[in-house]
Amino acid sequence: MKTVLLSSAYLAPIEYYTKLYTADRILVERYDHYIKQTYRNRCVIVGANGTLSLTIPTEKEEFPKVLMKDVRISDHGNWRHVHWNALESAYRNSPFFEYYADDFRGFYEKKYFYLWDFNEALCDVVCSLIDLHPNKIGTTDYQIELENEIDDFRDVIHPKKNYKEVDPSFHPLPYYQVFKEKFGFIPNLSIVDLLFNMGPESLLVLRDSQR
Repeated sequence: MKTVLLSSAYLAPIEYYTKLYTADRILVERYDHYIKQTYRNRCVIVGANGTLSLTIPTEKEEFPKVLMKDVRISDHGNWRHVHWNALESAYRNSPFFEYYADDFRGFYEKKYFYLWDFNEALCDVVCSLIDLHPNKIGTTDYQIELENEIDDFRDVIHPKKNYKEVDPSFHPLPYYQVFKEKFGFIPNLSIVDLLFNMGPESLLVLRDSQR
């Protein structure tokens, strides 16, 4: 049985979802210390001006270290409206945006208090739309010493790390992108880039991007 350990992620990149596709069991970390400038609270999409990072603001905590499961979402900067407008602007001309838009719009209208809950609810919807059914559970404590059969990707899938160097099993399969003629194919964007552009074929792209 193959088990992978992942951090929580906001509309995670395609690399993340290849692990959900291939693993028999997925542990999603709830008890790590929250780290900024990671996929925990940001995703990367591509629009008319190139790549764009969408970041969820979080509440400033009383203590310097806070567990991921306790991180609270801030309402600062009207971010829900900003993120939804960015997604709509980037993907309204994609083949499947209108088909899936209603499945996502509610996440930017309803108020979630905790980042972990928001991320996991979004991930569950994405998996359902892709027809992906991972055996995914949240961790019950933080494990430093991992069992040999657990592959730890908590710090591997990271916006500042080159997947070619840290994850040789991931080989992103090129697919249609709205702005491909303008920017060329951009690999490992948020899963929504794949979903809005490829629809039901997203599962095949995930399958063929992991070796």
